[in-house]
Amino acid sequence: MIVRQRTNWLKMLFIWRGSVLKKIVVQLIIISLFSLAIYYFKGKIFDYKVHLNPTIFTLIGLALAIFMGFCNSASYDRFWEGRKLWGLLVIETRSLTRQILSLVNDSAPEAKEEKQKIIKLISAFCWSLNYQLRDKSGTEHLSRLLSPEQIDQLKNKKFIPSIILGFIADWLNEQNKKGNIDTIVMTSMDHQLSQFSNISGGCERIYNTPLPFAYSILLHRTVYLYCFWLPFGLVDSLGWMMPLIVLLISYTFIALDAIIQEIGEPFGEEENDLALNSICRTIEFSIFEQAEIPQGALKKPDSYFID
Repeated sequence: MIVRQRTNWLKMLFIWRGSVLKKIVVQLIIISLFSLAIYYFKGKIFDYKVHLNPTIFTLIGLALAIFMGFCNSASYDRFWEGRKLWGLLVIETRSLTRQILSLVNDSAPEAKEEKQKIIKLISAFCWSLNYQLRDKSGTEHLSRLLSPEQIDQLKNKKFIPSIILGFIADWLNEQNKKGNIDTIVMTSMDHQLSQFSNISGGCERIYNTPLPFAYSILLHRTVYLYCFWLPFGLVDSLGWMMPLIVLLISYTFIALDAIIQEIGEPFGEEENDLALNSICRTIEFSIFEQAEIPQGALKKPDSYFID
C-alpha cells in the first residue's frame, strides 16, 4: 500500500504509482482506437448507420453510477474493516506485552529471557497471520522468532496463527501454575488472547468471503458494453471531440471498476492493499522496544511507505 502526502493539483495529474491507470491503459487504448474508427466511418457498420440517442446513455450512465457506488461502498467496507482489525491487533499486542512485563511476578534469573521469548511469540503470531492471509509460508520471520522445537510443531499445520496462540496460552498457564500470575491477571490475559483469536477470525472471514461474483461480473460487463456503445451515441453530436470525451468517460468507469476489484481484497500485495508487512514491523518494533529486545536489522517503519 502506498501512503503519501497529498501534493499539488498539477503533480497529481501525472502520478503513476498507486494509480490503477497502469492496469487499464490497454483497455483505454483499445476503446480510443475503436472511437476513432467510429468517428472515421461516421458511426456506420457496413454501410448501416447506427442511430443511438445520447439520452439513452444518460439514463444507463446514471443507473451504472448508482450500482458502482453500491459496489464501491461494499469493497471499501471490507478494506476498512480489515484495517480496523489490524489496528486493533497493534493495540492488543502492546497491551499484552505490557501485562507480561509488569504483571508476571517471576524473580528467577532467567525470567527476563523467558518473557522476551514469549514476546517474540506475539510478533510471530502477527507475521504468521500476515502470511496466512497472503498464502505465504513466512519462514524467514518465524525461524527468527520461534525456537527449533516450535518450528517443528508447526510443520504440516494449516492454521499457524492458532498454533502460536496455543504456545502463548501454554506459557501463561505454566506461569499461573507456578504462582507467578494470579487468577484475575490470568483472566485478563486470556481475554487478550481471545481478542487475538477474534481478530484472526475476522480477517479470515474477509479473506474467505469475497464480494459475490455475480455483482463483479455484472458490473464488469455493463461498464465495458457501455464504453464500447458510447461512441455511436456521441459521434453525431460531438464530432471530432467524441474520442476524447469517450476516453474520459471510459477512464472514469473502468478505473472505478478496477479500484473496486482491488480494494475488495484488502490483504493482497497490490499498491492499494493494506500494508500488512509495515504493520507487522511496527508491532514488532514497539513490543521489542518495550521488552528491551535487540532490534538487529529491524528498523522503525517510515510514516510513508510502500508495503
